[in-house]
Amino acid sequence: MTTEPRNTSPRTVSLIGAPTDVGAAERGASMGPEAMRVAGIQPALEQRGLQVADRGNLAGPANPRQPPVAGYRNLEAVLEWNRLTHAAVYEELTAGRLPVLLGGDHSLGIGSISAVARHCRETGRKLRVLWLDAHADFNTGELSPSGNVHGMPLACLCGFGPKALVELGGDVPSLHPQWIRQIGVRSVDEGEKRFLHELAVDVFDMRYIDEIGMRQTMEQALAGLDRDTHLHVSFDVDFLDPDIAPGVGTLVPGGPTYREAQLCMEMIADTRLVGSLDVVELNPALDVRNETALLAVSLLESLFGKSTLVRRQLTAPALDLVGKKLATIA
Repeated sequence: MTTEPRNTSPRTVSLIGAPTDVGAAERGASMGPEAMRVAGIQPALEQRGLQVADRGNLAGPANPRQPPVAGYRNLEAVLEWNRLTHAAVYEELTAGRLPVLLGGDHSLGIGSISAVARHCRETGRKLRVLWLDAHADFNTGELSPSGNVHGMPLACLCGFGPKALVELGGDVPSLHPQWIRQIGVRSVDEGEKRFLHELAVDVFDMRYIDEIGMRQTMEQALAGLDRDTHLHVSFDVDFLDPDIAPGVGTLVPGGPTYREAQLCMEMIADTRLVGSLDVVELNPALDVRNETALLAVSLLESLFGKSTLVRRQLTAPALDLVGKKLATIA
């Protein structure tokens, strides 16, 4: 007889707006938090039985729109936004609440995930990061052709980048490559590609998803989770195919369809281990009638448990069994 795992995800959610595009190439992601609010993120999550508190927006520096210096564009502004993000996310985690960061560009993942990693160290939890993104975001100042820091957050979190960003979470590195699972990737720079290979990061790119399907991809990405794992989801809206999500600054064709994305979110929800979340790179200036924000809210409903039918949840022993089975296949 198996026992259900304790529900490790807090039932109180805190929305944290970070209205900035300092790390991005295109302007407009700074309007993302308000677009998510207009699309009804708070009532949608409340309908899932969550208590939702909107903490408002962080107040950081304006986008200086400077050229790159030593490989990094707007570094001081990026650093300040990530300091603010780190403090806000860490405060919510310490209080036992689930932080949902509303970006803003994906450079904010440095502050958000470094706070999650810090909290996991202090509480003795394991950490798994699901990076849902069209891009690998594993560039450095030496590798990046643009100097835009929204293409570098994972490298910084793994210890490769400017000292102030790398050390933001205390211990260096905040993340180890084996804790990361990248899903939906289809745009990787040449130097970045080699770097990912050297560090043996698990990248489930779109060819992989095309070949084996989203279900098996997610089973592998979630393998090895147990009740002592904190699951962080970093959801870049450009993860989705541009045909269904045009409101992003870096459109890359060939992404997950609506049903593939829903399945991805529902399988994550089945673990009941989500402890923190980023929603980034939504650009209302490039959207059509806020459709991308509305879609993002719909996907978050699935991430927090909305489904067509009442489904069995995976027990902790079942999660372990899936992990062992996949290990033998590999």
